[in-house]
Amino acid sequence: MSYIAKPVARHPALKRNALGLTMRDYEGVMSTLCAGCGHDSVTAAFVQAFFELGTEPHRVAKMSGIGCSSKTPAYFLGGAHGFNSVHGRMPSVATGANAANRDVTTVGVSGDGDSLSIGLGQFCHAVRRNVDMLYILENNGVYGLTKGQFSASSDLGSKSKRGVANEHQPIDAVTLAITLGASFVARSFSGDKEQLVPLMKAGLTHRGFAFIDVISPCVTFNDHEGSTKSYVHTREHGHEVVATDFVPLRSEITAAYPEGGVRDVLLHDGSAIRLRKVAEDYEPADRVEALKFLGGAQARGEIATGLLYLAEEGRDMHVLERTTANPLAQLPFERLCPGGEALADIQREWR
Repeated sequence: MSYIAKPVARHPALKRNALGLTMRDYEGVMSTLCAGCGHDSVTAAFVQAFFELGTEPHRVAKMSGIGCSSKTPAYFLGGAHGFNSVHGRMPSVATGANAANRDVTTVGVSGDGDSLSIGLGQFCHAVRRNVDMLYILENNGVYGLTKGQFSASSDLGSKSKRGVANEHQPIDAVTLAITLGASFVARSFSGDKEQLVPLMKAGLTHRGFAFIDVISPCVTFNDHEGSTKSYVHTREHGHEVVATDFVPLRSEITAAYPEGGVRDVLLHDGSAIRLRKVAEDYEPADRVEALKFLGGAQARGEIATGLLYLAEEGRDMHVLERTTANPLAQLPFERLCPGGEALADIQREWR
């Protein structure tokens, strides 16, 4: 629980990075997510990536929207700046933060419901502006925080906890990002730290918008209406003695496989996904070939993972908008607000 403080005791032999900090210095509060949630694996990858990069925690701004994913920033870099925005509006807040202080590493964590439904317009314009940030999409194909409705990335034909099949085509986030012109696009699996951590480190050091779609299984919403062992049936036919709830204890799903390889991953609800990692000779700089590769994998029922597209020559928001070299947050008040006389001069020019 987040209100329980982590133990302060630390082993003196903990490995330290170039700043003299340990992995513990990059952690946040205790997670309140379900045991075995893929989002906690993403948190662990964040901690390792920032530790290995030797990033000063107070030089990071981490943003989120609404949903299970929005909790993730609380679980890493307790010494960083953070803002939990309203549903789907994280990209706007992140854009403003990065515009005000380009020297701070900007990280956004969002979910498939947050990014691909109510926040789809926000996501598109963050890509179009090439905002200098790492955008992590924790993709579990379900609205977990509001009890398991279909999201815009739910697979066609997948069943909800009520047993109803999804009849809508999913939005493929990486294809959308490449189509919109994102300069860094990747996909990984939450349980594949061997792949996810290097991708995060590359995204954090990329100049411009870096997007990683992380397949992150939800462990809770796998019961169905009609089952005598479901939560709903039990609550309707049982006699409550004390107010309580139970979420099955599940283990983290991990998936290690070589470059160019294919790996079937069995999820907690009994379904399976097939991951295909890009080969060593894959060329991520070719946008057309990237889209062909994604289309081929989708046609075979596979989920392509790895660095899928990279445009190194892309211009980020600061170049496009010709922002000041000094971050706005560091400019003196007199330059940010030159006074009423200067404003009157500007207005006279417009008359």
